[in-house]
Amino acid sequence: MSEIRHHISDNLLTAYAGGSLGHPFALVVAAHVSMCDECRARLEAHNAVGGALLDDLNEIKVSDGLRDAVLAGLDDDFDAAPAPVRASGVYPAPVAEMLPMGRPKWKSLGLGTRQSILYDGPEGSARLLYIPAGQAVPDHGHNGLELTLVLQGSFHDETGGFGVGDVEIAYDDLDHCPTAGTEADCICLAATDAPLRFHSFVPRLLQPLFRI
Repeated sequence: MSEIRHHISDNLLTAYAGGSLGHPFALVVAAHVSMCDECRARLEAHNAVGGALLDDLNEIKVSDGLRDAVLAGLDDDFDAAPAPVRASGVYPAPVAEMLPMGRPKWKSLGLGTRQSILYDGPEGSARLLYIPAGQAVPDHGHNGLELTLVLQGSFHDETGGFGVGDVEIAYDDLDHCPTAGTEADCICLAATDAPLRFHSFVPRLLQPLFRI
């Protein structure tokens, strides 16, 4: 794997560690952390701080009921945790877990580009995108936050280049035209909490059909 240069921001990592990040974005963070030693170490540091706060429960005056409830909740989370899922091909374990048949169910978006929706709910959506080498995604803006993690190949846009393991964090002030690198077809994991804002007529017309 090439060197990862674009990482998860501190505020997103803190939200993930605290369990307050929406499911689509949490999936991207979990996948990136499984690929990135630096962010995995940062997450462990966040979790260590959380563990220190729990230790403080023994140092401050709280009711036995509150302490027991906190510890019981942690035990429940641990007992309910599913067996770990191994990575599958280019898909890290958190993504492989979302592929019940072991592979994406691709649907065409035109011009060779395909998508596989992994999650679509009130918190937003998460999908895999397959973009042929050298192909551009229609120019668009954002009505919210978008996280895009590269799993295979690369892409570049107005902000720079992104390779395997890199995450692009796009807010509603970014308009861009991502283009896959020429060295390989690009596969990305993308999460959004609001529909994209396409500038061309045809993508806008097809947007409800593709649920983008």
